[in-house]
Amino acid sequence: MKKSTITIDVMTDENRVPDSISWSATDTGAENAQKAKAMMISFWDSADKAALRIDLWTKDMMVDEMADFFFQTMMTMADTYGRATKYKDQVEEMKTFAQDFYQKFKAKQLKENKAD
Repeated sequence: MKKSTITIDVMTDENRVPDSISWSATDTGAENAQKAKAMMISFWDSADKAALRIDLWTKDMMVDEMADFFFQTMMTMADTYGRATKYKDQVEEMKTFAQDFYQKFKAKQLKENKAD
């Protein structure tokens, strides 16, 4: 059995707000740690039947970047769910929700920008 290691480094300011996030993994071809502005990690605790999560984002992450991040994450979650279950109807529902979410975000941003 082969062991893989994922390392996540989070630098915080004096108020414990993330300034920077970087990660590396033993099974990637990257020599240096990769930078990120946000992360969402979920673990499944089968004993408690509960998802354990770590959600962090840096203070310089912009709202539009957060919307992109959520949209792409929801689309990826739908694909992953589809590969695991083969429930194409639910995958399409999830993707439709993600697309609606993103369109509503863009409309809200356009409205707020016109108000400025």
